[in-house]
Amino acid sequence: MTRQFIVAALAGAALTLVAGAASAEKVRLKMGSTFPSKLVQLGGMGKTLEENVNAISGGEIEIKFFEPGALVPALELFDAIKSGSVDAAWSTPGYWQGKEPALALFSAVPFGPSAPEYGAWLFNGGGEALMQKIYHKHGIHSLICGVIAPEASGWFREEITSLDQLKGKKMRFFGLGAKVMQKIGVDTQLLAGADIYPALERGTIDATEFSQPAIDLNLGFYQVAKHYYFPGWHQQSTAFEFMISKAKWDKMTKQQQKMIEVACRANYAIGMAEGEAIQGKALAELKAKGVIVHRWPQSVLDQLKATWLDVAAEISASDASFKEAWDSLQKFRAEYKVWGDIGYIN
Repeated sequence: MTRQFIVAALAGAALTLVAGAASAEKVRLKMGSTFPSKLVQLGGMGKTLEENVNAISGGEIEIKFFEPGALVPALELFDAIKSGSVDAAWSTPGYWQGKEPALALFSAVPFGPSAPEYGAWLFNGGGEALMQKIYHKHGIHSLICGVIAPEASGWFREEITSLDQLKGKKMRFFGLGAKVMQKIGVDTQLLAGADIYPALERGTIDATEFSQPAIDLNLGFYQVAKHYYFPGWHQQSTAFEFMISKAKWDKMTKQQQKMIEVACRANYAIGMAEGEAIQGKALAELKAKGVIVHRWPQSVLDQLKATWLDVAAEISASDASFKEAWDSLQKFRAEYKVWGDIGYIN
């Protein structure tokens, strides 16, 4: 074989590889959202993901954010992606606990970890991989793609001095925290963000929780209820996700997948930093509007935590995926506590 032939063959192979890379099919994704784009952090992080992926990919991936209800109703996105009628979604796994109870553990955990510790489990302790195993059964691939810091635990029209006052109340509540509230006698409802204020104003619900001060301020709950309770025992941190049809994900190149993965990791850091930065100003503004900020007494928090542990044990006994994820998180937190107790000033 001549040297010239070898050089020509290598050049031809290189051209083939370049052509193959250049001909990677452009990915266009219609991304529905469970949160409006103008909603601080909750929707804003979805828009940030759209902008960053589109820029990083140089146009090879084109994500288009759609407002809640523009493609399908916000709380129907799971089924829409599963059926293939919607490409992708910006959401939080806790919205789908009715489909798979374990998914709530990848969204917010009562008396659970802070955002840094949560991220440690999700990304380095096997949490995200467990979540994906559950989603894959439904033809969906999901990436943890954002986080916010602690939430408030509720808006009430009157001061609450004991949990007995909550019995029989109708309250919008999210995720696993709702299971705890139900166990103490609250009639909980899961409402999308845009539906909460009208329900509270009309008296369809008596009370609500939703998110952080900076987010709750924008939704105007203070106009109807003046008593605002902390800490958000049910959501010490809340994770968000980028959901996509697994068939579409599997058709993407490794490079395209990696661009979305890296953008999601960046979104987690962005959300954590922004959420910590904006709450002080929001709380000051709420107080100026006449909001009375309360902190639950330790006796109430102890009662809520004991109820939560009962709930976790009950769900673990009835759902194998939940038990696997809960056991994983508990083991990780026990190991982390050794470091957390000694490494940080409490």
